Amino acid sequence: MKRVVNLFTSLCEAYLPDAFVFSLILTLFVFCGGLLFTAHSPTALVEFWGRDFWSLNAFAMQMVFVLISGHMLATTSLVKRLLRSVTSLVPSEPWAVVIVSIFSLVACFINWGFGLIVSGILAIELAQKFKKVNFGLLVATAYAGFLVWHGGLSGSIPLKIAGKDEILNQVYPELSIPLSKTIFSNWNLLIVLLLFVLMPLLALWMRTDEKVNVIPPVEIPVVIEEGSTLRDKLENFSGFNLLFFFFFLIVLISGFRKGENLDINKINWIFLFLAILLHKTPKRFLNALHSSFSYASGVVIQFPFYAGIMGLMQHSGLADLISQVFVGISSSKTLPLWTFLSGGLVNFFIPSGGGQWVVQGPIMLKAAKTLGADPAKISMSLAWGDAWTNLIQPFWALPILGLAKLKLKDIMGYCLVFTIFSGIVISAVFLWF
Repeated sequence: MKRVVNLFTSLCEAYLPDAFVFSLILTLFVFCGGLLFTAHSPTALVEFWGRDFWSLNAFAMQMVFVLISGHMLATTSLVKRLLRSVTSLVPSEPWAVVIVSIFSLVACFINWGFGLIVSGILAIELAQKFKKVNFGLLVATAYAGFLVWHGGLSGSIPLKIAGKDEILNQVYPELSIPLSKTIFSNWNLLIVLLLFVLMPLLALWMRTDEKVNVIPPVEIPVVIEEGSTLRDKLENFSGFNLLFFFFFLIVLISGFRKGENLDINKINWIFLFLAILLHKTPKRFLNALHSSFSYASGVVIQFPFYAGIMGLMQHSGLADLISQVFVGISSSKTLPLWTFLSGGLVNFFIPSGGGQWVVQGPIMLKAAKTLGADPAKISMSLAWGDAWTNLIQPFWALPILGLAKLKLKDIMGYCLVFTIFSGIVISAVFLWF
């Protein structure tokens, strides 16, 4: 295992560019694919890229809000105290790797934005406690918990199809698929359980002797000036936070009583207003908000470029070609497996669960209807494919790398091992059920 990890790490250090450069290379790769495998002219392909460059703005705002609200909640004093309590109970560096893995898996299952940030903070806290650790592995292990997000409570595809979803209703009119058949289905929970058991053991197996001194990040203390002016009193008045949290509870409870499902916007509501409540005053909340924006900057700037790639894939027909290849070799029994693998491949070019659902969802759902496969399982197969290769797609690693002050190459060797191993586990479950 040490030789395998060292090989992957050395390859990543030598050849893997910055995440933004990676998105530019992917754009050119898809452009060349369009020239080779479709009848479109170079000008038409460039127009496809430009047509959709801003098409993910609304979805990007939702995703950024997930990240910002998760970070604001993770930086509250209550959550920090909980993290320090967990850190104090960890007896050794091997246990630190296991604890980070389990913590990250649980947190990302609950909410991917919260999980990404809070597991990164825990990894840094543990690294500072033990001073000299394999920091790249610790951070990669914290990021690897992201694998379960699309099978968890903040997964965009299962939350979308739990309501009236246009993509699903194109193929299955008026159908909505409850969470009991997706996130809380037996086979989905089995995948989650297996990963919860096996991923920490794999992280432990990948430990090497290459340890480094971790330099604590410089924290600039935030000074809250109480002041005596009316403005100061308003900004530090905790009644606002309590009142609007009460408003939020009324809206949330009212929505659930009317039969509304737990979707992306409600997840954002919950984490945003928990952060408002726990930060106690508007001033403290705004300070946390300003800090959170720096971790979302990489996501914001790369979304338009990946939207352009999505436009290229969709309008040129490349996404259809890839999907049809997998559909052509499928049966009702194997379609979930091939959907998972094709989803993992397409995710390199469309690293957005919602975006991938728009492009690939209709094709896979039509195949499910033709072959008599379960649309819930096919939808979740695509969701797991999207989540699976996120571990080696740098797009979503940016926040946790920013926290840890590491480069993509520092964690990618470990992420490759996590990806290969988890792909085998998930594929086996899809073939079994």
